[in-house]
Amino acid sequence: MALAGALSRIARAGDVIALKGDLGTGKTVFARAFIRALCGAETEVPSPTFTLVQIYDLDDEETLHHFDLYRLEDPEEALELDIDDAFADGISLIEWPERLGSYLPRQHLEIALSYGGSQKQRSCLISATAEWDQRLAEVSL
Repeated sequence: MALAGALSRIARAGDVIALKGDLGTGKTVFARAFIRALCGAETEVPSPTFTLVQIYDLDDEETLHHFDLYRLEDPEEALELDIDDAFADGISLIEWPERLGSYLPRQHLEIALSYGGSQKQRSCLISATAEWDQRLAEVSL
């Protein structure tokens, strides 16, 4: 949750954050912490497992899109969610980004979560393109 909060402070419109990991590794927990850091601690953040996307207004011009693509059977289905508009206009958090295939933008931040040494621990591997390097250098937990 601390990492999600720190990353929310450097996120901006056009950013795509891909959350990877097995079931139960914390993708939705990360997304909720990120969204609440930007929208307020009391913000209701339902899992978009069935709706596939939840949209949050950050201000008059910026939105945050939380996608859960677990149920997609074909990457083409993401286009019906206006995912390309979300990539252009807002911040996009994507659970199960591998379901997008070639539609996942090259310029994205990948957060790969895995189980840690105990039931409550998680490991995180961050992969970023050069566009993220400068901003990530500013993150401290």
